[in-house]
This record gives sequence, C-alpha cells and structure tokens, in this order.
Amino acid sequence: MNDLRATLRLQFHQGFTLDDAVPLVQYFSRLGISHIYASPLLTARPGSMHGYDVIDPTRINPELGGEPALVRLVEALRSYRIGLILDIVSNHMAVGGDGNPWWLDVLEWGAGSPYAQFFDIQWQSHDPAMYGQLLVPFLRCDYGEALAAGNIVLHFDCSSGAFHAQHFEHRLPISPPSYGDILRSSGDATLSALARRFDSLRDDPQAWYSAQALRAELQQLGQPEARGAAIQYALQQYRCDDEACLQRLHNLLERQHYRVANWRTAADDINWRRFFDITELGGLRVEQAAVFEATHEKIFELIALGLVDGLRIDHVDGLANPRAYCRRLRRRVDSLLDKRPPLLQDQPFPIYVEKILGHGEQLPDDWGVDGTTGYEFMNQLSLLQHDPRGEAPLSELWSEASGRSADFLDEARTARQLVLTSSLAGDVEEVAQGLLQIARHDLYTRDLTLGAIRRALIELIVHFPVYRTYAGACGRSAQDQAFFAQALEGARTTLAEADWPLLDHLDRWLGAQPLRELPPGPARQLREKVLIRFQQLTSPAAAKAVEDTACYRSGVLLSRYDVGFDPQHFSAPIEAFHTRCAERAKHFPDNLLATATHDHKRGEDSRARLAVLSERATWFVERSAHWRELGAALRDAHDEQPAPTVADELLLYQTLLGSWPLELSADDSDGLRGYLERLLRWQEKALREAKLASSWSAPNSQYEAGCRTFLERLLSSAEGYELRGEIAAAAAQIAPAGALNSLAQSLLRMSTPGVPDLYQGAEFWDFSLVDPDNRREVDYSARIAAITALPTLDELLARWQDGHIKQWVISHVLAIRYARPELFRDGDYQALRVEGQAAGHVLAFSRSLGNMHLLVVVPRLASELLGDSSLPHIPAERWGDTRIVLPQVLASGSLSSIFSTRALHAHQGSLALSDVLAEFPVNLLLLKPATQEASP
Repeated sequence: MNDLRATLRLQFHQGFTLDDAVPLVQYFSRLGISHIYASPLLTARPGSMHGYDVIDPTRINPELGGEPALVRLVEALRSYRIGLILDIVSNHMAVGGDGNPWWLDVLEWGAGSPYAQFFDIQWQSHDPAMYGQLLVPFLRCDYGEALAAGNIVLHFDCSSGAFHAQHFEHRLPISPPSYGDILRSSGDATLSALARRFDSLRDDPQAWYSAQALRAELQQLGQPEARGAAIQYALQQYRCDDEACLQRLHNLLERQHYRVANWRTAADDINWRRFFDITELGGLRVEQAAVFEATHEKIFELIALGLVDGLRIDHVDGLANPRAYCRRLRRRVDSLLDKRPPLLQDQPFPIYVEKILGHGEQLPDDWGVDGTTGYEFMNQLSLLQHDPRGEAPLSELWSEASGRSADFLDEARTARQLVLTSSLAGDVEEVAQGLLQIARHDLYTRDLTLGAIRRALIELIVHFPVYRTYAGACGRSAQDQAFFAQALEGARTTLAEADWPLLDHLDRWLGAQPLRELPPGPARQLREKVLIRFQQLTSPAAAKAVEDTACYRSGVLLSRYDVGFDPQHFSAPIEAFHTRCAERAKHFPDNLLATATHDHKRGEDSRARLAVLSERATWFVERSAHWRELGAALRDAHDEQPAPTVADELLLYQTLLGSWPLELSADDSDGLRGYLERLLRWQEKALREAKLASSWSAPNSQYEAGCRTFLERLLSSAEGYELRGEIAAAAAQIAPAGALNSLAQSLLRMSTPGVPDLYQGAEFWDFSLVDPDNRREVDYSARIAAITALPTLDELLARWQDGHIKQWVISHVLAIRYARPELFRDGDYQALRVEGQAAGHVLAFSRSLGNMHLLVVVPRLASELLGDSSLPHIPAERWGDTRIVLPQVLASGSLSSIFSTRALHAHQGSLALSDVLAEFPVNLLLLKPATQEASP
C-alpha cells in the first residue's frame, strides 16, 4: 500500500456496481490516485442511487454485487497499491416501505421491540393521544380518506404467519397480541382457539419470544390446504366495503403501537428524529453501545479483513455527541488494526467527518479524526477567485431584479424562520416542551410560558452563526461560547424586549452551565436530553435554511452559493487563503481538499467560470438587461403570473453561462435537446427548493409550466435563436478565463496542505448541475484514451476545450506527490511576496522539507490580463514587471518546472512572472540545489 496522497470519489449504484469499477483501477492508478473513496456500500433501498438510505447495515448491498464483488474490487485495487475509503451513515437509516427489518419490528412491538432503542423515538410524547405510540406519517392523503378509498389493506403472509396492513409501498405490521380479533372474524373454531392464545400475549412479559411459536402454528394453519380459506374470509371483514368493515379496520389500527397519518402531519406531530426533514430517514441512537456495535458490525469486519482502509462519516453533526462518537470509533478501529493482513498493519487509517464549518469555526482537534471532507477548502478557493469590485454592481442588479435583499444573511434568517415554523415545527416543539419542563422544576422560572419559550428558542436558532455547538457535561468550549453569544446578541435584535430575560435562561440551560454541576437525578437527565435535542436541531435548521432554501433564493452570483460555502462573504484577499493553508498544515495536514462532491449545486468548473462575472460585473449587468428584453417574446402573454419572474430569469441566465457546454452551438438541435433535459430537472428543483413561487409540498404547476415553456423556447425554438446565440457567445467569451480559474484551483487542490479529493469524471471539465446531474454516467473510455496520449503543451493549450489539459495537470502533479509524498504531507507552507504591476493577480507559495522544496504559482482575477485571448493562458508580456520574491533557499539553485523542460534561475532574489508562466497557464517548480546542479 501507498501513503495517502489523493482520493477519488465514486458513486456506486445498480447502474455502476463494484464490478464495473474493477476494469477502471489501472486508469485510476495512472491518474495518481492512492485511495478510492466509495459512496455507502451497505444494503440500501432497492434502486437507491446514492446509498444513504440504508435498510440493512449487516451486509454489502446485493445490487452492487454484494461482498464477493467488494472482494474482487479490493483485490484489483491492491494489485495497484490503492486503498479504499468507505462512506458510512451513522446518523440514520431508511424507514417506511417494507425493507428495514429493525423498523418493521418497532412498528410491530412498539417500545417492547429489541430495536425500539435503536431509533431516536420520543415514546412519552407531549401529545396525550400519542403516548406510547409512534407517528407513521406515510399516507398519501388524510387517514379517513385513505381508509374509505381502500388504500390501507389488511394482508396475511402465509410464509411467516404474520398479518400486516399495506399502504402502497408501506408495510404496517400488526402486533401479534391483536391477531385474536382478526382470527375470530374467520368463524373457524380452530383459529378462534388460537386467537385466545394470541390474546394472552398482552400480559406475557416474554411476548416477543412467545409470539414466534404462535406464528409458526398460524403459518401452518394458513396454508391453502389447511385454514387458508378461513383466514381469507377474515381478511374480507376488514376490506372497507362498508362502514362496519371500515370501522373494524380502524379499530384494529388504533390498537397498534403506531398511528398512521397523512405525510403532511410529520412537520408538526413527528415524535422521532429524522435526517433533516426527510420522513423516510429515521435517526439512530448511535450513542448507545448496543446500537453502535450493531450498526458498525459489518464495517468493523471489513476493516479487520483489510477490505476497508479509511472511513468517511456522513452528517456527523446529526449525532447526539459527535466528539464521543468519533473517539469511540477511533478506539474501535485502532483495536482492529493488528488483525488486518500484515502488509496493511503499518498503514495509516484515516477517518474523516462530513462537517460544514461556519465562518471562523475550526474543527475541534480532540475528536480523533484526520479532518473534514473538504467543503471549507472549496469555499476558500472560491473566495480567492472572486473580485470584490464586482460585489456592489451585482448586488444592485439582484436587488432590482428580485425586489429582495442582496444581503445573504437576511435571506438565510428568513429561511430559518420558515423551516422552523413549518417542516421542523415538530422538532422545535419537542425542544420547547423540554425547556418548559426544565422551567417548571425551578421556583424562579416556573411562571415561564410555552409560548414565550418557543418564541425565544426560534429567534435563538434563527441567529445561530454555525451548524451546531458541542456542549456537554463540561459545558461549552471557548469557540462554542463565542458562537452562542453571537446567537444571543442576534436574537435580542428581533425578539421583543419583554422576552429578553428568557435568553439568559436558555443560555444557562443549553450549555453555559456544565451538566456536571447539577446533582445526579431526573432534573439533570432532562437537561442533558434537551441539550442534545437542541444541538441536533440547529444543524438541520441551518442545512434546510441555507443549503436548501436561501442558496436557491439568492442570486447575486451563483458561484458563491454551494454546500459548505459561506455566501455572506463574496470574496477574500490572498492573505486569508494563505492563513487557512498554514492553519491546516498545523492542525489537520491530512484534511481532504475537495472542489467537487456528490452534493454540489454546480460543477467545479461551472463555479470557476461564473466567478469571472465578478471581474466583469458591468458587462454582465448590461448583457442581462438586453437578454431580458429578448426573453420577453418567449413568455406566454396571457399568463396572469409572469413566468419566470425577473429574478428566476436572472438565475437561469447565470446557470446557462456557467454550465453551457464548450462544444455546444446555438443551432445544434441534438445537443440542445440533451442540454435542455438536464436544465429542466435543475429548474424544477431550483424552483421548489426556493419555496417562493413553488415548493415540493405544494407545487405550483401553472408557474412551473410557464418557466418550463420559457426554457424550452429559449433552447429549442426559432424565436429563441437570437437569445440563445447571445448566451452561447457570452459563455464562450468568459470560458477561457473560467478555464484558467479551473486550472488554478486544480493545482492548488493538489499542492496546498491536505489530501486532494477528486470527484468521479471531474478530471475533465465539470459543468454539471445539482444532483442528479452531478451523478451522471462518466465516459471513462474517453478519459483512458486521453491519459495514454502524449500531447505537447502547445497541443493541450490549442484544444483546451476537450478537457485533456485539466487531466494532464492532475496526473502530472499527482506523479510528483507520488515521488515526494513526505514533502506534500509534512512540508511547511510559506506564502511568497509578489511585487509589480500585476502583483494582486498572482498567488505564490513554497513547500519545504529538508532539502526538498517546491514553488507553486497561479494567476487569479486574470480576466483583464487575459483580454480577448481564446486560450486560458495569459500572454507573457502582460505580466510586465511582476516578480515573485523568493526565500534564500529557493534563490540559491535552479528551478525546474513539471510543465516544461525549461530551467529558471532567480535574478536578484526573485523570479519574473513573464518567465514563470511563459509556457503554461500555471506552474509548479522544483528546486534543484546548486550543489546538485554542479555535480556530474
């Protein structure tokens, strides 16, 4: 095995199985990959395209080829000394449907199920009608309507001797103690005798075990040749053919451990934790030792067998105690390392967390993990490539077009208010009810009302500056205290002054007072429970409000709105990027560095191209105004509601500019048809996620149809030809500068402190849209052919549109990482000063370890320097007197570029940019010491 040098994310599903990856391993090796980074591989819902909806964590997904296919892939990887990092889902499982045996057992036995404590269920609901019951909000309509329509049907499974109700794909097990009523409806004496024995289960402390024997008898009696006909007769009495049958089925369902309900009730009445607001994903109590072991058993087995070499933890902020979980996981993994095959025992085993860091937030260094999955690096690169001078004109354009604030923070807070009072209202209510109980236990707070607590709680979360805090027995860390103080200060600006005293109580109850200061007992347990649920609530509130709402409502510049970004900040100076790199080298040298993910809203090269608009803001303002004039003819004049609105039209133009394929012309009907299909899927998602004119819960079919018609006419009709021709020309005009940004971000990802993470297929240009577009099939045959070619630099630049130049940069830099892994992992990071007329358009730094040194140079904000060049390469003469000031060690020998055969020598302690970037758009140079140069 090799050191951890570069990872490549692969999305496995039934259309791309583990066996499908085997013949690609040689290509991945040649590209320079040290570890494949796989999407979740445990058994997910049938047909899952992502694997995060796990229904059975005890086996590898058979749709992917099962464990035998995993072994075949790992054998192929081992032959090229490539490791495997596995994405695991610790926070939740898929629920509903009929595939999760643990969930079905909980429905069948309620709190008496051995799996009842696996899921994060509030059995003692504040709603008296739900006490001891689980809300199952999967009905497609109201409960009574579903019964009357015959959409809840009682069935008998003669292979298991079990009764269940079925609502489309959702299985609703009937609890065995209530089988008696069904069996008595058969009129059969033998079944009636068995019914009495099922009745006795109500008072049986071993009911779960006793029922297995009774169902075995029922299985035999239920065969067609035995009492099968009588059981079918009994089922007919529950068919809802008349009022009596309907009432009979209703009475049976009312006696279950669950209450079936319309899917819309989940937002207000849910009494179990979900993944965000997705009712099909139920939260797990992985903090419980039994749950931890059961859900990780297969993972630990794979680690011990040497089939997995690293882990990525999905949505770590959803867990009750991320720090405790990560530390426990690290201990368990470390205990398995000496059981692995001998050749693997000395290899590092990285653990990464999917964690979105807010502005100024640092990943705690005591979790026992190697870093995050790299969203924050995407944000840092993006900030570097945006021109601050473009913010004002683009903000003014957006405000005028949308009538909305250009301040992203305003949009985010409005969105938080929306999700906290709609899709997450039930979660808010649970925390508020818990806080009310805490208040009632204290003489000085017993008069606080639920309404006042709820108001203060919502405003506190609305102003939360990060996804969550991690307070526990010892209270808050200094970092968490600072963030909580920000939230309190913000809440006071919007909360009525009469409610301000409540904030001091919330501060104390939610972490300012360490739990260990409280005496053991129910009051302390209650405080701990409410604190956990509060911290598990702020995270989905942020995700749903920022990622899934505000990022679709705002449109100052779409390249600044993506998962893990801090859209409140438009740009950042070079010094900020250098500071972040130095901090990463110090604290998390193996942190992943991502520029594209399976969750991104637009591809890495689409963002790089859109960033150019920050440099050409005036040009874009003028162009968009003209395009709106041309677009007027594409609307239906008779529509009462203009579709799209000016704001949605502006978002569409930005999306077209960023994603327009380099090879697509305005008269290519076949190419436009394929592009249109991709854009229509993006458009529907964008409109519904914004929750303004339409939404997933209440689609506005008329408005969506108008937007769809506009887009179809723009890309496919004769009347749309002029507009699409202008957009295509505009995209081509900014494409070279966008490509230069892309090459710069590729080199920075592979040379700054951390481990570069590539996304499947993005070694060519990545102009993808949000999922499912960013998970499309990859043309690996084209990539394999390109990497085996031996083009010259001039050829790569001349045909840069085919993306081969990007792959060439990646493979050549990763080859240097292979040759000098310790330099990239342990080498120090030093920002270099740049002087001269274009100094603000260059970023340069060195990495040094012992006698090994390298120098990296990339342009930034280079649209003006590039001018009207059709190549993503700034002509050498335009750098003028710009020079990089070198440290003494770099000025003492010759520097060789990995992108050319030309050696460079410092002159008076500096290098001229006109020399460094003469032959290629970016550069990485290695020092050849003077003593080595003089030797034979």
